[in-house]
Amino acid sequence: MMKPAPLANDVPAAGAAALIADLATRASAPEVVQIPTAGLGPGLPSTVPVLFDRHNQRAIPLTAEIEGARQLPKRRAGTAKVDTLSSFIDLVNRHKDEHSVIFAKAQWPDPALTAVLDYHETTHGPRWGKHRVVYTFPVTDELKTWIGLNKKPMEQADFAAFLEEHAAELAAPSDGEVAEFERLFKERFATPAELIDLSRSLEVFVGAKVKRAARLQSGERAVEFVEEHLNAKGEKVDIPGIFMVSVPAFLDGEPVRIPARLRYRISDGSIVWFYQLYRWEYWLRTRVQNDLGLAGDKTELPTFEGAPEMGA
Repeated sequence: MMKPAPLANDVPAAGAAALIADLATRASAPEVVQIPTAGLGPGLPSTVPVLFDRHNQRAIPLTAEIEGARQLPKRRAGTAKVDTLSSFIDLVNRHKDEHSVIFAKAQWPDPALTAVLDYHETTHGPRWGKHRVVYTFPVTDELKTWIGLNKKPMEQADFAAFLEEHAAELAAPSDGEVAEFERLFKERFATPAELIDLSRSLEVFVGAKVKRAARLQSGERAVEFVEEHLNAKGEKVDIPGIFMVSVPAFLDGEPVRIPARLRYRISDGSIVWFYQLYRWEYWLRTRVQNDLGLAGDKTELPTFEGAPEMGA
């Protein structure tokens, strides 16, 4: 009669049970699976990792968790704002690549240059367009003053003081400017010295009555002032019709030359003065276009008037 196997022989059976239990646990444990992206369009890596939870039969994306552990940015992004054109050029040269471009908004009141450093590729490949440099042409106080007082009537004393205070922003016209604008306005161009002399003459006649105003064949206007206590003795002041303003429009930028017409109004012996800047928005736009051309030359990047895509 065969005897039963020794008790010790039961040990391998217990180990097998543990092994089976371990395999079952492993079979239900989550597993990282690489999902291929072929055929899903450009811009994706070849595979995307997901965590497959066998127990609950669901896939958990891991991209966000992986990105959260990143210690350096995956791509360049953000907008740098600079205060001068030279800084704009230098910073663009530091970060540009062969696909970078520069856009310009040339119209007043918000002219700006915008470099999109990660612009779409010339081979039509899309890029994010999130790394930019912007220069907003900070306007000088001098230009703000000239624009702010444009066409605004001033009493004689105030106008004389204005000319004295802004003498440094008056310029002599070039021969070409004289020929163009004297023919256009049928009036004579003034030199800065003549305007300063005019301001001092006007200071002398502050409070005096205007006896007569006449236009001369030379293109000047002659205004005769009279002091009431001098028994109607008139003193004549010649008034030029045009002068040239040369003022830095933007911080550290080149001056903008703007022709201005010198005007006055007389009522009941009193006179008020004002000036009219001729097409000043046009000259500022021209200045921005010139700066756009300079930025394009210095960075060797294509330039466009307009704005980049909102989504780029």
